[in-house]
Amino acid sequence: MFRKGLMRKHSGETLEEGSFLDLGTMHFDDEDFILSGAKSTVRVAELFRFEDLHSFAKYAYNGDILILDYTTIATDQVAMRRLGTELKNIATDLKGDVAGVAKNMLMLTPSGVRIDRNKLRPNMF
Repeated sequence: MFRKGLMRKHSGETLEEGSFLDLGTMHFDDEDFILSGAKSTVRVAELFRFEDLHSFAKYAYNGDILILDYTTIATDQVAMRRLGTELKNIATDLKGDVAGVAKNMLMLTPSGVRIDRNKLRPNMF
């Protein structure tokens, strides 16, 4: 739920009830202020081939968290074996962590960020 006036579209349009909202076009009034103090960024990357990993690894070395979608290479066992080995090496290098977080999604974190392998579940009464 959003507070009234907190969110606006870049174009200044208003939305009619029941219409869909493209979050990529949204801008929050206080977004620039909040993000200016961020120490790292969560980045989502799509791997089309194993070699793509090297261009994304620089973000992890700069302290960002990477979520890697490897759907397009998931059926290539050689690429997957190489990907696993290389991600473990990068995580060791960074003193970070790497783990699967969803089907065909891996997360790579820098030093100081650990990935909890347990899913959070709502408390059931």
